[in-house]
This record gives sequence, structure tokens and C-alpha cells, in this order.
Amino acid sequence: MSDRPNLMDSIQPTVFFTSAITILAFVLFGSFFDDMTARIFDRIQTGISHYLGWFYVLGVSLMVGFVVWLFFSPYGHIRFGGDEAKPEFSYFAWFTMLFSAGMGIGLVFWSIGEPMYHYLSPPAGTGQTPEAMLDAMRLTFFHWGFHPWAIYIVFGGAIAYFHFRYNLPLAPRTLLYPLIGERFRGGYGHAVDILCVVGTLFGVATSLGLGARQINAGIGTYTDLPQTTPVQILIIISITAVATISVVTGIKRGIRLLSQINILLAVFMVLFLFVAGPTLFQLKLFVNALGTYLQKLVITSFWMDMRTEGNWQTSWTIFYWGWWMSWAPFVGIFIARISKGRTVREFVLNVFLVPSLVTFVWLTVFGGTALHIELGETGSISSVVKADVSLALYEVLGRLPLSSLTIALGTLLVIVFFITSSDSGSLVIDMITAGGHPTPATTQRVFWALTEGAVACVLLYIGGLKALQTASITSGLPIAVLLLVGCYGLVKAMRVDVSSDGVPDTQALVEGVADD
Repeated sequence: MSDRPNLMDSIQPTVFFTSAITILAFVLFGSFFDDMTARIFDRIQTGISHYLGWFYVLGVSLMVGFVVWLFFSPYGHIRFGGDEAKPEFSYFAWFTMLFSAGMGIGLVFWSIGEPMYHYLSPPAGTGQTPEAMLDAMRLTFFHWGFHPWAIYIVFGGAIAYFHFRYNLPLAPRTLLYPLIGERFRGGYGHAVDILCVVGTLFGVATSLGLGARQINAGIGTYTDLPQTTPVQILIIISITAVATISVVTGIKRGIRLLSQINILLAVFMVLFLFVAGPTLFQLKLFVNALGTYLQKLVITSFWMDMRTEGNWQTSWTIFYWGWWMSWAPFVGIFIARISKGRTVREFVLNVFLVPSLVTFVWLTVFGGTALHIELGETGSISSVVKADVSLALYEVLGRLPLSSLTIALGTLLVIVFFITSSDSGSLVIDMITAGGHPTPATTQRVFWALTEGAVACVLLYIGGLKALQTASITSGLPIAVLLLVGCYGLVKAMRVDVSSDGVPDTQALVEGVADD
């Protein structure tokens, strides 16, 4: 088979057509019956949060524990691709791609809005106090730190392990192999791949919808462009066209280049806010928030809101856990694809600890600057956040020097994050619907890139932010089960793969699992 097959040679027909029909049916139904679709989404979110919120909280917390164990386990020396395998990408290129895919638009969108929301209305205690400010940063760290990256490690680590060590497909079905052997190529595998394609589409579409709102707000600071859903849909259409070009060029050209530009822009923005903003306040807040986050990590991880009134946990923690799990096939397969030659321990360290620390710095610099402005005499940020959270970034930048330049760069950063999220997501969906082929047909790439944009448009049209949240919570549920299966299967496979003298034996792994 050539490196770039034609469409009909590369697709897995059952997965491709079933996924495409399911998603296109949603697009058509949501477009013509938007009120009914919005009501259905509302009932689904209420039901899942009420009856299965505990499962989300417990499951994700167990994954964090698993990842910590994996780092210290005797299997950390195993190398994806065999002992002689060399990394395909430099450390810088590898990190920029995995970070851009893993966090993306959401980190820019919520880095100011979320700390401000928690400061005003914490889940416990009184808002707008020094204690509430520290708690706001702790909770924001909690939602963006170790937990999401643990989810990605479970999915991505297992896929990378099975793909590079004995050539199984870059597809979610591969996680079933340690349990059912070669039967993973049949109906069970098709079902898992279809669920992950649909879940990934909704997860990526959630980010695209958030990004469109923030791009709309950024452009609106320079022009009279209104903040409306039709305008945001036009933004999605326009930037999806650019993302389609990027995904067609592949990982080594378009996606890698955009990811590196993305990180350089992000570094500039962080350094600017650190220098131009309340530097000493940010440093103190970082140390304080990080210490509090680590001290209360276990308690927060297993906390369930037992109150009958209020929906803080549903709106925040359950939404985030569902969102990260709906992203798990996309981010997991993408980072697996770029992680050949890395050891298990290196993979865990650099996909768990390093991105989390970078995220904490980002959140402290942006969120801390906003909180400092809120506490001072220069005006309220909270009123802007409550009116339209997509304006929060630009409101903060507008209070600092060189605001015209930084607002433009901030908007550009969101645009590039938009493109990298879309093209990476499209590439992964291409690989899944191509049966795990690492370089799917160009026609297929274009189809899924355009479909992502269409789903994002429909979600915005039928319910805005609430619809985006519900889509993530819902699509994350079946993937949560698959992730826990992945933990079990990876441990089982590594035990078979490592012989009594500690030398990895791929053949023993394959035979051991198949015969199990």
C-alpha cells in the first residue's frame, strides 16, 4: 500500500459510513429541528449529571492514580517501537504538537473567565474574599492540570504501545486487543471506533464553538462586527477552510509548523502579561495556588456535591471531565502517532507533568492579572465576564500597555489554536475511519475537516455554550468505559511483554494476548 492511498482503498467501510451517516443525520436534524434538539440535549445533560456524575469523578481520579503508578512501575523503560527506535520529532516539535492538541482554544477561552467565576461564586464559602481568590485558582488548576493529561496518557500510551511495538492499528479498537485478541477487528472494534469518531467530533466541535465566540469578540474590538451566532458560524466556516488546507499537508509540514507558531505566540503573550502585569502578585499567587492545589488534590478529586440545589459541579467538573474524555481518542491517537521512540516513563513525564506545569503558569499569569485588576481600583473584570466571557481576555489586555498590538496577537493566537485543534482532530478521525492507517486519503481528510466545522455550527445554532457543554458530557460517557478498559489492558500486555529477565519481547506479547 502506498503512503497516501486513495479514498476507497483506505477507508474502513463500516466505521466510515456509519460514523458519517450518524453525524450528518445530527447536522440535518439539528438544523431543521433546533428547538427539539436543544430540549433533548438539556434532558441528556440533566440525566447524566444526576445519575452518573459519580462515575465521571471516580473514573478520572482512578486514571490519575494509574498514571502515577505507571511512571514508577518496572515497565517505564519500555520504548515505543522497540529498543532501537529513535524519536521521529525533536523534543520541541513533539511538545508543541501535543500541547496544542491537548489544550487548544479552551485554555485561552477560560484562563480568565473561570478563575473569575469561581472567585465570584465558589462551590463553598463566601465569594469575593482572599480565600475565594485562592480557591478560584486551585479549582481552575484542578480542571486543567493532572486530570485531563492523565486521560490523554491512558488512551495515547496504550495506542502508542500497541501500534509501535507490534503494528496494531492507530485506532481506538486497539485497546480491546488485550481482552479479546483478534476479534477486535470485527464488530466490537467497529462499534468502539464509531463511538470514538462521534465523540471526537463533538469534543472538537465544542472547542471550535468556543474559539469562534472569542475570535468574534477579538475582531469586534477593532470593528463594528456584532457578537452574534450567524457571525460566529461564518468565522467557523472561514477558518475551517484554512484548517482543511493544513490537514491535507500532513503532520510534518502544516500541523507541525502551525503548532510551533502557536507555542511561540503563546510564550510571547505569557511573557508580556508577566512583565506588564502585576508580576509580584502573580509569583505569590502561583506558589500559593500550586501548594493549595497539591495539598487538596485527593480531597478535591473525590469530592461530590451532595446538595440538592445548585449545579456547580455539573457546570464545571462534570463538563470538563466529559470534555477531556471526548477529546481522549483525538488527543490520545494524535500524541501516540508522534511519540515513536519515546519510553513509557518519558512519555508519562512529558505528557503529565510538563504540560500541567506550563498550564499552571498560563492560568496564573492570565487569571492572576484579571484578579489583580478586580481587586484594584482600575475597574471591574467580573462584570465583563458575567456579560460575555469571550470578551474577558480582551478586557484584560485593554488595561495593559500596547493593548492594540496584544489584542491583535491574542486574536491571532485563538485563530491558530482553532486551526491546530481542527486539523489535528480531522487527521485522527481520518486515521480511525481508515482502519488505523497513519496517512489516510486526502479526500477523506477534507471530508472530516468540513464535517467538524458543520457540527460546530449546528451546536452553536441550537443552543450556544450550553449545547457545547452537553455534547461533551454526553460523548464522554462511553469513552470513559473504554479508558478504564485501556488501563487494564495496558498493564496486562506489559506484563506479558516483559520476560523474566526484563527484556521486552514483542512476539511473546502478541502470542500471550492472543492465547489469553
